[in-house]
Amino acid sequence: MNTPVRPIARDELLAALRDLPPLPSVVLELVESLGHEELSATQYAAKISRDQALTAKLLRLANSSFYGRGRQVRSVAEAITVLGLRTVRGAVTAAGLAGSFRRHPGFDQDTFWRHSLGSALCAQALATELGRDDADLAFTVGLLHDIGRLALASAFASAYGDVEQWRHEQDCPLSDAEYAVLGIDHAEVGGLIARQWNFAPAIVDAIRQHHVPPASAELTLTGIAHVADAIAHALGLAGDEDESVPALVLPVWTTCGLSDAACMRVFAQAEAQFETVCEALLH
Repeated sequence: MNTPVRPIARDELLAALRDLPPLPSVVLELVESLGHEELSATQYAAKISRDQALTAKLLRLANSSFYGRGRQVRSVAEAITVLGLRTVRGAVTAAGLAGSFRRHPGFDQDTFWRHSLGSALCAQALATELGRDDADLAFTVGLLHDIGRLALASAFASAYGDVEQWRHEQDCPLSDAEYAVLGIDHAEVGGLIARQWNFAPAIVDAIRQHHVPPASAELTLTGIAHVADAIAHALGLAGDEDESVPALVLPVWTTCGLSDAACMRVFAQAEAQFETVCEALLH
Protein backbone atom coordinates (compact mmCIF):
# COMPACT_ATOMS: atom_id res chain seq x y z
CA MET A 1 0.00 0.00 0.00
CA ASN A 2 1.83 3.08 -1.26
CA THR A 3 -0.69 5.89 -0.81
CA PRO A 4 -3.44 6.57 1.68
CA VAL A 5 -7.06 6.16 0.61
CA ARG A 6 -9.45 9.12 0.58
CA PRO A 7 -9.95 10.60 4.07
CA ILE A 8 -13.45 10.27 5.50
CA ALA A 9 -15.58 13.35 4.94
CA ARG A 10 -17.03 14.79 8.14
CA ASP A 11 -20.65 14.43 7.04
CA GLU A 12 -19.98 10.85 5.92
CA LEU A 13 -18.47 10.06 9.32
CA LEU A 14 -21.33 11.61 11.28
CA ALA A 15 -23.90 9.76 9.17
CA ALA A 16 -22.11 6.47 9.81
CA LEU A 17 -22.00 7.12 13.56
CA ARG A 18 -25.74 7.82 13.60
CA ASP A 19 -26.25 4.38 12.03
CA LEU A 20 -24.31 2.54 14.73
CA PRO A 21 -26.37 0.01 16.70
CA PRO A 22 -28.05 1.53 19.76
CA LEU A 23 -26.80 0.51 23.17
CA PRO A 24 -29.17 -1.48 25.39
CA SER A 25 -31.28 1.01 27.32
CA VAL A 26 -30.10 -0.38 30.64
CA VAL A 27 -26.47 0.36 29.70
CA LEU A 28 -27.29 3.98 28.86
CA GLU A 29 -29.17 4.31 32.15
CA LEU A 30 -26.31 2.82 34.14
CA VAL A 31 -23.69 5.10 32.57
CA GLU A 32 -25.94 8.11 33.11
CA SER A 33 -26.30 7.12 36.78
CA LEU A 34 -22.57 7.24 37.50
CA GLY A 35 -21.87 9.76 40.19
CA HIS A 36 -25.52 9.88 41.21
CA GLU A 37 -26.20 7.50 44.08
CA GLU A 38 -29.89 8.21 44.54
CA LEU A 39 -30.90 4.92 42.88
CA SER A 40 -31.15 1.96 45.26
CA ALA A 41 -29.80 -1.53 44.68
CA THR A 42 -33.40 -2.69 44.25
CA GLN A 43 -33.95 -0.15 41.47
CA TYR A 44 -30.74 -1.20 39.73
CA ALA A 45 -31.76 -4.85 39.97
CA ALA A 46 -35.13 -4.08 38.40
CA LYS A 47 -33.50 -2.21 35.49
CA ILE A 48 -30.91 -4.92 34.77
CA SER A 49 -33.41 -7.78 35.06
CA ARG A 50 -35.28 -6.40 32.04
CA ASP A 51 -32.44 -7.61 29.79
CA GLN A 52 -32.16 -11.41 29.82
CA ALA A 53 -28.81 -11.59 28.02
CA LEU A 54 -27.15 -9.13 30.41
CA THR A 55 -28.71 -10.86 33.40
CA ALA A 56 -27.29 -14.23 32.28
CA LYS A 57 -23.77 -12.83 31.97
CA LEU A 58 -24.00 -11.08 35.31
CA LEU A 59 -25.10 -14.28 37.05
CA ARG A 60 -22.25 -16.16 35.35
CA LEU A 61 -19.80 -13.63 36.82
CA ALA A 62 -21.38 -13.78 40.28
CA ASN A 63 -21.16 -17.59 40.26
CA SER A 64 -17.56 -17.69 38.99
CA SER A 65 -14.79 -19.19 41.08
CA PHE A 66 -13.31 -15.73 41.72
CA TYR A 67 -16.48 -14.16 43.11
CA GLY A 68 -18.58 -17.19 44.08
CA ARG A 69 -19.41 -17.74 47.74
CA GLY A 70 -20.24 -21.43 47.66
CA ARG A 71 -23.92 -21.00 46.91
CA GLN A 72 -25.74 -20.49 43.64
CA VAL A 73 -26.65 -16.89 42.82
CA ARG A 74 -30.00 -16.91 41.02
CA SER A 75 -31.09 -13.27 40.76
CA VAL A 76 -29.69 -9.84 39.92
CA ALA A 77 -30.46 -8.70 43.46
CA GLU A 78 -28.33 -11.54 44.86
CA ALA A 79 -25.59 -10.73 42.35
CA ILE A 80 -25.50 -7.14 43.59
CA THR A 81 -25.09 -8.45 47.14
CA VAL A 82 -22.22 -10.75 46.11
CA LEU A 83 -20.41 -8.45 43.69
CA GLY A 84 -21.29 -5.00 45.00
CA LEU A 85 -23.05 -2.31 43.01
CA ARG A 86 -19.82 -0.88 41.58
CA THR A 87 -18.78 -4.18 40.00
CA VAL A 88 -22.31 -4.88 38.75
CA ARG A 89 -22.56 -1.52 36.98
CA GLY A 90 -19.20 -2.01 35.31
CA ALA A 91 -19.93 -5.62 34.32
CA VAL A 92 -23.32 -4.83 32.79
CA THR A 93 -21.91 -1.86 30.88
CA ALA A 94 -19.08 -4.02 29.51
CA ALA A 95 -21.36 -6.91 28.53
CA GLY A 96 -23.89 -4.59 26.92
CA LEU A 97 -21.27 -2.83 24.83
CA ALA A 98 -19.57 -6.05 23.75
CA GLY A 99 -22.87 -7.50 22.60
CA SER A 100 -23.97 -4.46 20.61
CA PHE A 101 -21.51 -4.55 17.70
CA ARG A 102 -21.51 -7.06 14.86
CA ARG A 103 -18.30 -8.93 14.13
CA HIS A 104 -16.42 -8.00 10.96
CA PRO A 105 -13.79 -10.10 9.16
CA GLY A 106 -10.32 -8.68 9.64
CA PHE A 107 -11.04 -7.05 12.99
CA ASP A 108 -10.37 -9.12 16.09
CA GLN A 109 -13.14 -8.14 18.49
CA ASP A 110 -12.02 -10.66 21.12
CA THR A 111 -8.61 -8.99 21.38
CA PHE A 112 -10.24 -5.55 21.27
CA TRP A 113 -12.60 -6.30 24.16
CA ARG A 114 -9.91 -8.04 26.20
CA HIS A 115 -7.81 -4.87 26.00
CA SER A 116 -10.85 -2.72 26.80
CA LEU A 117 -11.72 -4.79 29.87
CA GLY A 118 -8.08 -4.89 30.91
CA SER A 119 -7.89 -1.10 30.69
CA ALA A 120 -11.13 -0.80 32.66
CA LEU A 121 -9.82 -3.00 35.46
CA CYS A 122 -6.48 -1.14 35.48
CA ALA A 123 -8.30 2.21 35.65
CA GLN A 124 -10.49 0.99 38.50
CA ALA A 125 -7.50 -0.42 40.38
CA LEU A 126 -5.55 2.81 39.86
CA ALA A 127 -8.43 4.97 41.14
CA THR A 128 -8.86 2.68 44.15
CA GLU A 129 -5.14 2.72 44.96
CA LEU A 130 -5.16 6.51 44.87
CA GLY A 131 -8.14 6.67 47.23
CA ARG A 132 -10.41 8.36 44.71
CA ASP A 133 -14.19 8.16 44.86
CA ASP A 134 -14.70 7.83 41.09
CA ALA A 135 -13.58 4.23 40.51
CA ASP A 136 -16.91 3.57 38.71
CA LEU A 137 -16.20 6.36 36.24
CA ALA A 138 -12.59 5.21 35.90
CA PHE A 139 -13.77 1.69 34.96
CA THR A 140 -16.18 3.12 32.40
CA VAL A 141 -13.66 5.39 30.65
CA GLY A 142 -11.15 2.54 30.61
CA LEU A 143 -13.75 0.33 29.00
CA LEU A 144 -14.80 2.96 26.44
CA HIS A 145 -11.49 4.61 25.62
CA ASP A 146 -11.05 2.79 22.28
CA ILE A 147 -14.73 2.66 21.26
CA GLY A 148 -13.92 4.87 18.27
CA ARG A 149 -11.67 2.14 16.92
CA LEU A 150 -14.53 -0.37 17.01
CA ALA A 151 -16.86 2.14 15.37
CA LEU A 152 -14.43 2.84 12.53
CA ALA A 153 -13.87 -0.87 11.96
CA SER A 154 -17.64 -1.43 11.91
CA ALA A 155 -18.63 1.51 9.72
CA PHE A 156 -15.62 1.58 7.37
CA ALA A 157 -14.40 -2.02 7.41
CA SER A 158 -12.44 -1.92 4.14
CA ALA A 159 -10.77 1.41 4.88
CA TYR A 160 -9.89 0.28 8.40
CA GLY A 161 -8.14 -2.74 6.92
CA ASP A 162 -5.98 -0.21 5.06
CA VAL A 163 -5.25 1.48 8.40
CA GLU A 164 -3.92 -1.77 9.86
CA GLN A 165 -1.83 -2.40 6.76
CA TRP A 166 -0.41 1.14 6.86
CA ARG A 167 0.46 0.74 10.55
CA HIS A 168 2.38 -2.47 9.91
CA GLU A 169 4.17 -1.14 6.82
CA GLN A 170 5.17 2.15 8.47
CA ASP A 171 5.68 0.66 11.95
CA CYS A 172 3.88 3.62 13.47
CA PRO A 173 1.31 4.19 16.25
CA LEU A 174 -2.27 3.32 15.37
CA SER A 175 -3.45 6.93 15.64
CA ASP A 176 -0.83 8.04 13.11
CA ALA A 177 -1.99 5.35 10.67
CA GLU A 178 -5.62 6.39 11.16
CA TYR A 179 -4.80 10.02 10.40
CA ALA A 180 -2.76 9.04 7.34
CA VAL A 181 -5.47 6.84 5.86
CA LEU A 182 -8.73 8.26 7.18
CA GLY A 183 -7.93 11.84 8.21
CA ILE A 184 -9.19 11.21 11.78
CA ASP A 185 -8.22 8.96 14.68
CA HIS A 186 -10.19 6.65 16.95
CA ALA A 187 -9.92 8.94 19.99
CA GLU A 188 -11.70 11.81 18.22
CA VAL A 189 -14.31 9.42 16.83
CA GLY A 190 -14.80 7.94 20.30
CA GLY A 191 -15.45 11.39 21.71
CA LEU A 192 -18.08 12.01 19.03
CA ILE A 193 -19.80 8.71 19.86
CA ALA A 194 -19.77 9.40 23.59
CA ARG A 195 -21.35 12.79 22.96
CA GLN A 196 -23.94 11.16 20.67
CA TRP A 197 -24.79 8.75 23.49
CA ASN A 198 -25.22 11.74 25.84
CA PHE A 199 -22.46 10.63 28.21
CA ALA A 200 -21.18 13.07 30.82
CA PRO A 201 -18.61 15.64 29.59
CA ALA A 202 -15.88 14.08 31.78
CA ILE A 203 -16.35 10.73 29.99
CA VAL A 204 -16.39 12.40 26.56
CA ASP A 205 -13.15 14.28 27.32
CA ALA A 206 -11.42 11.20 28.73
CA ILE A 207 -12.16 9.20 25.59
CA ARG A 208 -11.26 12.01 23.20
CA GLN A 209 -7.97 12.89 24.91
CA HIS A 210 -6.78 9.55 26.28
CA HIS A 211 -3.64 9.61 24.11
CA VAL A 212 -2.87 13.29 24.74
CA PRO A 213 -4.15 14.19 28.21
CA PRO A 214 -3.66 17.81 29.17
CA ALA A 215 -1.14 18.57 31.90
CA SER A 216 -2.80 19.22 35.25
CA ALA A 217 -1.75 19.70 38.85
CA GLU A 218 -4.14 16.88 39.78
CA LEU A 219 -4.76 13.54 38.12
CA THR A 220 -7.91 13.84 35.99
CA LEU A 221 -10.19 11.12 34.68
CA THR A 222 -8.52 11.65 31.30
CA GLY A 223 -5.14 11.02 32.92
CA ILE A 224 -6.41 7.82 34.51
CA ALA A 225 -7.64 6.57 31.12
CA HIS A 226 -4.23 7.42 29.62
CA VAL A 227 -2.22 5.62 32.30
CA ALA A 228 -4.58 2.61 32.48
CA ASP A 229 -4.35 2.11 28.71
CA ALA A 230 -0.55 2.00 28.93
CA ILE A 231 -0.61 -0.39 31.91
CA ALA A 232 -3.01 -2.77 30.15
CA HIS A 233 -0.75 -2.82 27.10
CA ALA A 234 2.36 -3.30 29.25
CA LEU A 235 0.75 -6.26 31.04
CA GLY A 236 -0.16 -7.81 27.68
CA LEU A 237 -3.69 -8.54 28.85
CA ALA A 238 -5.21 -8.58 25.35
CA GLY A 239 -2.90 -11.36 24.18
CA ASP A 240 -2.14 -9.44 20.98
CA GLU A 241 0.98 -10.58 19.12
CA ASP A 242 1.60 -6.98 18.02
CA GLU A 243 1.13 -5.51 21.50
CA SER A 244 3.00 -2.25 21.95
CA VAL A 245 2.97 0.17 24.86
CA PRO A 246 1.94 3.72 23.92
CA ALA A 247 4.13 6.56 25.10
CA LEU A 248 3.16 7.95 28.51
CA VAL A 249 2.86 11.69 28.99
CA LEU A 250 5.45 12.06 31.75
CA PRO A 251 3.75 14.88 33.76
CA VAL A 252 0.56 12.79 33.93
CA TRP A 253 2.45 9.72 35.13
CA THR A 254 4.34 11.84 37.68
CA THR A 255 1.04 13.23 38.99
CA CYS A 256 -0.03 9.66 39.86
CA GLY A 257 2.77 9.57 42.45
CA LEU A 258 2.79 5.77 42.56
CA SER A 259 5.54 3.96 44.45
CA ASP A 260 6.88 0.66 43.13
CA ALA A 261 4.78 -1.17 45.73
CA ALA A 262 1.65 0.75 44.70
CA CYS A 263 2.27 -0.11 41.05
CA MET A 264 2.53 -3.78 41.91
CA ARG A 265 -0.77 -3.62 43.83
CA VAL A 266 -2.51 -2.04 40.83
CA PHE A 267 -1.08 -4.69 38.50
CA ALA A 268 -2.02 -7.54 40.83
CA GLN A 269 -5.58 -6.30 41.41
CA ALA A 270 -6.28 -5.97 37.68
CA GLU A 271 -4.67 -9.28 36.75
CA ALA A 272 -6.45 -11.20 39.53
CA GLN A 273 -9.90 -10.40 38.12
CA PHE A 274 -9.10 -10.25 34.43
CA GLU A 275 -9.62 -13.78 33.11
CA THR A 276 -12.73 -14.34 35.22
CA VAL A 277 -14.33 -11.13 33.98
CA CYS A 278 -13.48 -11.88 30.34
CA GLU A 279 -14.81 -15.42 30.55
CA ALA A 280 -18.11 -14.29 32.09
CA LEU A 281 -18.80 -11.23 29.96
CA LEU A 282 -17.33 -11.94 26.52
CA HIS A 283 -18.64 -15.46 25.86
